[in-house]
Amino acid sequence: MNQPLIKYVKSSIEEVLFPKVCTICGMSLADAQQFICSDCAQNRFEEVGQSKEDKINLPEIVTGRYALWQFDKGGYLQDLLHKLKYHRLTGVGEDLGRILGSNIKKRNTFGGLDKEKTMILPVPLHKKKRRTRGFNQAFYIAKGMEDVLQFRIVKKGVVERVKNTKTQTGFSLGKRRENIADAFKVKMPVHIKGKNVIMVDDVFTTGATAFELTKELQNAKVRSVLIATIAQA
Repeated sequence: MNQPLIKYVKSSIEEVLFPKVCTICGMSLADAQQFICSDCAQNRFEEVGQSKEDKINLPEIVTGRYALWQFDKGGYLQDLLHKLKYHRLTGVGEDLGRILGSNIKKRNTFGGLDKEKTMILPVPLHKKKRRTRGFNQAFYIAKGMEDVLQFRIVKKGVVERVKNTKTQTGFSLGKRRENIADAFKVKMPVHIKGKNVIMVDDVFTTGATAFELTKELQNAKVRSVLIATIAQA
């Protein structure tokens, strides 16, 4: 039996035994989708767009911020992000990243960014946390965005999280800032100097983490910082 036929038979068996269905509604998925169907992506969540940008004071170097959806505590989105973060369903991150990238592209949210001068930076995890979790969820969101936007992801090690911070959940803004202070270090500034950097994470809450990382990027002389997240809490 030739290789293409073996591959086809294997794929057909897998489709019968493990059909590709949406993790939210159970409907069949298109080839490019891994966990989330188009209908759920469009209709299951409350869209945020850019409506909240004027309510948060952004550092001068941050030229844009975009959150795809409003965080729905106890809802579909929280469940998806939980599956990504704690059940290692990295395909959820890629699907969410593609949806995020498509919306940014469709809306021209960040303007006409030069492909050669723009990079995507997933917010880094500390090495101990990454080792425990096994991966960085922000990287897979960035990977999905890269597929759509065609901007390169900043190489691992260029920017690192050097402080193993406690979880920020339940902290006041002041406590968050204290906890995250000096948490990041740009190790190889030559790779991002003069670039537009799209910082990517799962949820934007108070901005303490994003703005601390922004400070380090500014010290590394990036051209601008844009913040893109799946949810706005």
